[in-house]
Amino acid sequence: MITLATATVRRGPMLAVLLAGQVMASMDGSIVSVSAQTIRADLDAGGAAIQLIVSGYLLTTGVLLVTCARLGDILGHRRAFLLGLGWFTVASLLCGLAPNAAILVVARVAQAVGAALLMPQVFSLIQLHWEGAARRRAIGIYSMVLALGVALGQIVGGLVVGADLFGLGWRPVFLINIPIGVVLLAIGPRVLLGARSDDTPRLDLAGVAVLTVAMTAFTAPLIFGPDNGWPVWAWISLCCGAILFTAFVRYESKARQPLLDPKALRPVGVKPGLAACWIIMGCYTVFLLTLTLHLQSALRFTPFEAGVAFVPYAVGFGSLSLSWNRFHPRLQNVLPLLGPVAFGAGAATIALLARTEWPGLVSVPILAIAGAGHAAGYSPLIAQVSSLVDTRFASAVSALNSTGPLLASVTAVAGLGSVYFAAPASADGLVRVVAAITGLLVIGALCAQRVRSASLA
Repeated sequence: MITLATATVRRGPMLAVLLAGQVMASMDGSIVSVSAQTIRADLDAGGAAIQLIVSGYLLTTGVLLVTCARLGDILGHRRAFLLGLGWFTVASLLCGLAPNAAILVVARVAQAVGAALLMPQVFSLIQLHWEGAARRRAIGIYSMVLALGVALGQIVGGLVVGADLFGLGWRPVFLINIPIGVVLLAIGPRVLLGARSDDTPRLDLAGVAVLTVAMTAFTAPLIFGPDNGWPVWAWISLCCGAILFTAFVRYESKARQPLLDPKALRPVGVKPGLAACWIIMGCYTVFLLTLTLHLQSALRFTPFEAGVAFVPYAVGFGSLSLSWNRFHPRLQNVLPLLGPVAFGAGAATIALLARTEWPGLVSVPILAIAGAGHAAGYSPLIAQVSSLVDTRFASAVSALNSTGPLLASVTAVAGLGSVYFAAPASADGLVRVVAAITGLLVIGALCAQRVRSASLA
């Protein structure tokens, strides 16, 4: 049984601190991509080092998220969040001061450890300390931050590198986290509420070992395989990862204190709901990537211009994320069905119109509709899923909600990214990718219907 701390502060400041930490961690997954060439020139880094600097963060975070979510149960979610935030802030300083590529790679891995520790605590604390309409509102804001962190990273990265602040080149991309982290660490202990469990949870070390190897074996080839021509080791690693995932699931079903409690998935509608959320986030990531590549390679946009082009999408997503909980309950229930359709329709329209030139002002409403569709398909759905699960499984749902979208995004980028690069022209690749994600979004809508049926039952 979980006993919540008595609320002595307003939850608004608490949510602000949690989401500020989340957005820092989310942004750092993409903010470095924009500055990769500047880092390469300044540090005389080779291609392998740049891959590790950019992708090592994503790989390390993905491998550790489930374990760190469980550590939240053991350490306390409040303490784990603050520890992860402090770790992330110090590692960001090390990244910004790195004198060579090798130290930057190590610092990036350390930064990812802090991110993996703080991120799952955000959703867990929201589940524990918000209820009813307040929880739906908090999840809407959380969803907006989670999805837009990637796009925001590209925009901020382009601005910071282009401005060459104090003549430091790429370093402010990391150093910008320091003042933010220090402020959050000063405020956090005053505004974050904790929770006490009557249980004495332990870390399932065998489960950690199996899952860590499985995640590494599965994600490493997806991240590094495409850039290296899909060597034999990548396919072997993928197969080993799939086998180890199966072994992990079987082991967890029998473990006394499982790392990821299977009971969290038992309520009807939870599994298809999470699957739909993962599909939507994976489709968003690959759409963002391929459209950005098309804008820069075929239409000659600068990185900053490509980032700004997504502003209408961000506005549409943010507006609906913040307002859907005010809609009539019947409309809230069907939003996860309508959202993926609107997202797919908007993405397909943009892909067709942008084949030869950017559609200018016409793109604004289309991208806004696509963004709103994305929000409608994700935010109400994850709120419905969380309402189906008891709060004692908060860390398990948080782990799945953090790890699933990341795995879906990595898989989509590896698979559909290869489709894009294999096409004879950028425009053809973009259309093929969008056709694929449109089909996937239809599957996501069908999964969402299962959740709707469970919620109404």
